[in-house]
Amino acid sequence: MTPAPLAARLRAPSGPLFFPVTAYGPDGSVDLDVYREHVRRGVDAGATAVFACCGTGEFHALTPEEFQACVRAAVEAAAGRVPVVAGAGYGTALAVRFARLAEEAGADGLLAMPPYLVVAGQEGLLRHYRELAAATSLDIVVYQRDNALFTPGTVVELARTDGVIGFKDGLGDLDLMQRVVSAVRSEAPGDFLYFNGLPTAELTALAYRGIGITLYSSAVFCFAPEIALAFHTALNSGDDTTANRLLDGFYRPFVDLRALGRGYAVSLVKAGVRLRGLDVGEVRPPLHEPPEEHVKQLAELVERGHALIEEGR
Repeated sequence: MTPAPLAARLRAPSGPLFFPVTAYGPDGSVDLDVYREHVRRGVDAGATAVFACCGTGEFHALTPEEFQACVRAAVEAAAGRVPVVAGAGYGTALAVRFARLAEEAGADGLLAMPPYLVVAGQEGLLRHYRELAAATSLDIVVYQRDNALFTPGTVVELARTDGVIGFKDGLGDLDLMQRVVSAVRSEAPGDFLYFNGLPTAELTALAYRGIGITLYSSAVFCFAPEIALAFHTALNSGDDTTANRLLDGFYRPFVDLRALGRGYAVSLVKAGVRLRGLDVGEVRPPLHEPPEEHVKQLAELVERGHALIEEGR
């Protein structure tokens, strides 16, 4: 049976969207066996999509060859059970190259991250993503963050672009996102998807739900899938009591801990995966490892999160 198109598979997930870390061995090279195990565990735990080699997966630190090998390994580990979406970024020429490498590796779609370094105008951004979409048969979700910020009118044009199926917000401006959703609904009606892409997106998930955005990234799922699943279920069933209990007792303290170090949105998550017993190695420079004190606090938070789940049963 041919899988449903990517947009249909992502629209109403039964579990979190999984953004695996990339595993490195003791010598710093990519460890594909451990990476496959990490992806496999996530799918077995209830993920409904794998976003490989994206921000949490250190896309910025991978060579094109490593990137393709990891995407292929993710596809193998997912084994068709859930879609695999790969990152793509940098300037247009390199983004196209990464897109084609992902396509060759068997990915189902792309998360198009911001162009490298430059702050471009709306016309240039639109051209960049349209050229990327034209160069691949993979469906694309455009990621708004950092130097890739869009007006509602530009998102309307993206929604009209063949191959662009969604928009992921990493900015956190709810006023802007409401205007984006309204503009696309009015001027380019259809099944365009929206994602909350803020770090630890669960913290803002109730607010995004208020403007109709229920899809979100879950880095916590990498190392505490039970907590992430409990929150996801509460959010989508309207159980705000459970959602708020987890927000107050786990997610807010986790975000406070994450704020203690630059790059902790990746390195602290990777430390969490190691705490769970899977040696995915350290982050690559220029990111750095959290000190032992912060890792200990993370372990205590995860214990607290599991206790909060039990309280609600």
